[in-house]
Amino acid sequence: MFVDLVRIKLSSGKGGDGTVAFRREKFVPMGGPSGGDGGKGGNVIFVGDEGLSTLVDLKYNKVLRAEDGENGKPKKMNGAGGNDLIVKVPVGTTIYDEETGKVFGDITDNEQRVLVCRGGRGGRGNVKFTTSRNTAPEIAEKGEPCITRLVRCE
Repeated sequence: MFVDLVRIKLSSGKGGDGTVAFRREKFVPMGGPSGGDGGKGGNVIFVGDEGLSTLVDLKYNKVLRAEDGENGKPKKMNGAGGNDLIVKVPVGTTIYDEETGKVFGDITDNEQRVLVCRGGRGGRGNVKFTTSRNTAPEIAEKGEPCITRLVRCE
């Protein structure tokens, strides 16, 4: 089966949330903040592949989603970043935004990469908000939301 036009919904990964945590030890009366940052969400990247000749693989996968970033953890540990979603398409594919008609990229070479959806940035933990006046902040940032796009590949 030969398919040369596909419409799919792409979604990048959401950034992980920062954490509010405090250090507690037996002989340390005022431990202080220890919340880590959230991880970055995964990107959606199209890659040209000379071995492919049709878009039939994308015809049956109407929604593609990259991984979300993990939330931050205590002990100043950052969350893991989400893996990028690599979508292999044949060389000669043009990627359009379905709503605006804008061209994201034209894949003309083998292993050429086109970034279509950027992943969300991870939120900051309460360690990042420490100041001389507020040594134990109880706030943290949420991660940036994901980007969702309708895309047409020809």
